[in-house]
Amino acid sequence: MLQIKWWKDGFYILEDERVRQFLIPGEKEALLIDTGFADSHVLEAARQVTDLPLKVVLTHGDPDHAGGLADFASCCLHEKDWPLLDGRVKTEPLREGDVLPYGAYKWEVMEIPGHTYGSVALIDWEKKLLLPGDTVQKEGPIYMFGLHRNLDLYIESLERLLKIRDRIETILPCHHACPIAPDWIEKNLLDARALRNGELTGEPHPFMPCRTYSGRWTTFYGE
Repeated sequence: MLQIKWWKDGFYILEDERVRQFLIPGEKEALLIDTGFADSHVLEAARQVTDLPLKVVLTHGDPDHAGGLADFASCCLHEKDWPLLDGRVKTEPLREGDVLPYGAYKWEVMEIPGHTYGSVALIDWEKKLLLPGDTVQKEGPIYMFGLHRNLDLYIESLERLLKIRDRIETILPCHHACPIAPDWIEKNLLDARALRNGELTGEPHPFMPCRTYSGRWTTFYGE
């Protein structure tokens, strides 16, 4: 069952222990970041918080983030992830440098491809707050198998995020522990490099078409 948690300064976290979404009511419109699984009932939860029109922004197009789109008329998503939606709703582009001011927050979009080709992060520079989608997580597992993943790009994106680590105090991932500290950017990066270098031994996953690779800090599901 989806739980609604007030975090701070008009910021709500919606989660069901599988994936979490974020809701920030503004003056005339509310920002909803991700829509969960098809059975997450994110719209119902959002309506318990606000009756404002909802602007839906997706961190990326995976089914656990875009599964609830059938309840919405449109969404904003990076164009490289549009093929993952199969034309389910009207889609507007989300690009590097776009700014989304809602309530007490002012989000800037950063492109961080790798987990998917269209993955983005949202950053509030003043509050030193990072929403990285699935790109940064505590321990994982982080999904890195399938045609719409790219490990080299993922590593490059983590390297980009590492350059702004000193400007970030809090990270709110979509999976696992939340919030987490900025040092997880480097931990995920070091383990991703080890994965690319063949330094991690993979074990077949019991039911998914992938292997499980365990680094020093991070687990990946990879090829």
